[in-house]
Amino acid sequence: MTFSAAEQTGQPFASLRTIDLRGRTHTPAQLKTVMPRAETTTDVASDAVAAIIADVRSRGFAALSELAGKFDGVRQDHPRVPREALIEALENLDPAVRSGLEESIRRARMFAAAQRPADVEVDIADGAKVTHRWVPVNRVGLYVPGGLAVYPSSVVMNVVPAQAAGVASLALTSPPQKEFGGLPHPTILAAAELLGIEEVYAMGGAQAIAALAYGIEESEAGPALEPVDVVTGPGNVFVATAKRLVKGVVGIDAEAGPTEIAVLADSAAEPKFVAADLISQAEHDPNAASVLVTDSPELAEAVRTELDVQVPATKHTERVRTALAGAQSAVVLVDSLADGIAVCNAYGAEHLEIHTADANAVAGRVTNAGAIFVGSYSPVSLGDYCSGSNHVLPTAGTSAFSSGLNVTTFMRAIQVIDYGRNALEEVSGHVVALSRAEDLPAHGDAVSIRFAE
Repeated sequence: MTFSAAEQTGQPFASLRTIDLRGRTHTPAQLKTVMPRAETTTDVASDAVAAIIADVRSRGFAALSELAGKFDGVRQDHPRVPREALIEALENLDPAVRSGLEESIRRARMFAAAQRPADVEVDIADGAKVTHRWVPVNRVGLYVPGGLAVYPSSVVMNVVPAQAAGVASLALTSPPQKEFGGLPHPTILAAAELLGIEEVYAMGGAQAIAALAYGIEESEAGPALEPVDVVTGPGNVFVATAKRLVKGVVGIDAEAGPTEIAVLADSAAEPKFVAADLISQAEHDPNAASVLVTDSPELAEAVRTELDVQVPATKHTERVRTALAGAQSAVVLVDSLADGIAVCNAYGAEHLEIHTADANAVAGRVTNAGAIFVGSYSPVSLGDYCSGSNHVLPTAGTSAFSSGLNVTTFMRAIQVIDYGRNALEEVSGHVVALSRAEDLPAHGDAVSIRFAE
């Protein structure tokens, strides 16, 4: 099957192009190929990121210092943030922002506490017990992005589930800011202090991920940075690529790249709400994706009209225009709501809003999404700050196999096998038979020797 020009490239109208899928049936594979995606991928940055990782591994703090000067324009001998800076940042925090962070933390802790999995103990037979025991990882590195915006909310989203999991050692890193003397933004530091995180580093980009994954030995520059077991947190393409390259050395959450929102809407949706929500994510980044999926051309036109009104009125107008006009953003027209659900499942959005009749039932039919926001009064902005859910979510379709950040990201399950003599003897013949079938007789001998006269 071939796609029409409109399906492949869309027709420009206002700030969003159109991908018209009406009038024909598409397989999931075909839908994936026609969905709007950012042109930049982690492959583009792989060579540069690999070189940065190698440099940090070989030269440690000296490499970090040079990279901080090159990318962040700051002079840095050691990236550790002094304890006094954390305390001062919280003391000077706007009371309204502190109140908002405290409420965000309270709600996030409620949801995270409920996520902690229970151990499972099964009596397979008399004297034969197998346990599935959950334990936290020992040490975690938490990445909080800088760049075009300030993300104290990401401090909350990274730290709270790790603490709920019982992680004993947490190191937080965020890019150094020239205007703040080479430290991360003070609101980031204040959030860390509010959560009790004392180990904070002024490091950004791929170099931060490398330092967390491999650690850096003590030197004249300062104390060692101990390697972590898991690295989490969103970032730009260089951060996402670095996480991909160190996966296996450490665990990672997901390759969270530029943010994306998809809105599934029918004729009953409120156009001004839909437009505002598309804009809310577009203001993150020129590469952010805003996608409207609808079976109502009239709604699509009304949303475009609202965008023409709301985009010029928003603070980051040019950034929003760039994101909405990019290859990653579009209006997708479908024949029916069922087709729209199929499109959303093929797309696998980081954030998916449902603005339809019987939105709860529609949400229940969605299988691929980082987070689903149900109805007109559950906007993505709520999830970004104060819903209790986590906003560190899989992007670029990886929700098909990845989950948003949660307590189990920071835990692993250990299987404990406890058999007595009689219980082992009961299955010894089976073990011997299977070991011989696999031509691994010593496996069976290790059981048989226990019952030899």
